[in-house]
Amino acid sequence: MQLKSKLINLVAGLGLAALTTLAAAQSAKPNVVILATGGTIAGAGASALNSATYAAAKVPVDKLLAGLPELANVANVKGEQVSQIASESFTNDNLMKLGKRVSALVKQADVDGIVVTHGTDTLEETAYFLNLVIRTSKPIVVVGSMRPGTALSADGALNLYDAVSVAASKDAAGKGVLVTMNDEIQSGRDVTKKTNIKTEAFKSQWGPLGMVVEGNNYWFRAPVKRHTLQSEFNIDEFEALAPVEIVYGYGNVSRTALDAVGKSGIKALIHGGTGNGSVADRIVPALQDVRAKGIQVIRSSRVPDGFVLRNAEQPDDKYDWVVAHDLNPQKARILAAVALTKPMDSKELQRIFWQY
Repeated sequence: MQLKSKLINLVAGLGLAALTTLAAAQSAKPNVVILATGGTIAGAGASALNSATYAAAKVPVDKLLAGLPELANVANVKGEQVSQIASESFTNDNLMKLGKRVSALVKQADVDGIVVTHGTDTLEETAYFLNLVIRTSKPIVVVGSMRPGTALSADGALNLYDAVSVAASKDAAGKGVLVTMNDEIQSGRDVTKKTNIKTEAFKSQWGPLGMVVEGNNYWFRAPVKRHTLQSEFNIDEFEALAPVEIVYGYGNVSRTALDAVGKSGIKALIHGGTGNGSVADRIVPALQDVRAKGIQVIRSSRVPDGFVLRNAEQPDDKYDWVVAHDLNPQKARILAAVALTKPMDSKELQRIFWQY
């Protein structure tokens, strides 16, 4: 009887020691929260051969995490479903809801990093938005996939694993909002979707910040534009984005769209021009009319790479217009929508486009 009691005590002691060791191991790991919004990474096709034909935003975050148990080796991971939509349907309200949740989480001492799963169509816009308005040095990583998880050679699982490994790493702190896809670590400011059918869809003309290989980060450059903790914008200080629209330039363009959006109550209009933000001669008066209504006019370019030079194609000083620098039209819209939550003139807005 005495021997049996000793054995019970020994087993209980070993169990307690094992639990203590497990608890210590868990507490040593970073804590990462995954905020899911839908998209292809949560999509499902009818068969394994459906890599481009599928329904987005079908798989909830708990099932995404259950299908990737390797994440437990990297961090203590929790998931939240913020929304469940295809990203082409993302609205300003969706951005604000997501941004407010990210801002609240990064203030918690028990959160070391954030991952946002997102559809690829507007992923770059959301990443840039968070880069502008979240005041933190903690890693924030936005991630998506080009193929649903049901497809052959699906890319979502590895992309998500890489995103968590980056969000969990101390060396990712202070580098702004990041995008991890196709083994690359990209700046959320610079990266854009450049092809719609390949897994290597996201590129920056300035190159990636680094690579992720087998869960390890290798860094080669850092962003120099203002972001996150150095930003003058704070999502906790406003409740809605300013209304901003985009109108594209093209051969035989008319002023019909410009006249329509100029009457819609917007605060800024992005002109996605040809070449160096060029504006057709018959469109110049239309943009002048828009500016005369107090609407900011911002010249961007539909050309994927390069940047718009001030007073080059158009006399921006004379017309009181702003240039978008290297931001494409969709990212220029995000910056203008954030900046114009505060009152400012065109000179102040131009400073912001140079700095961010």
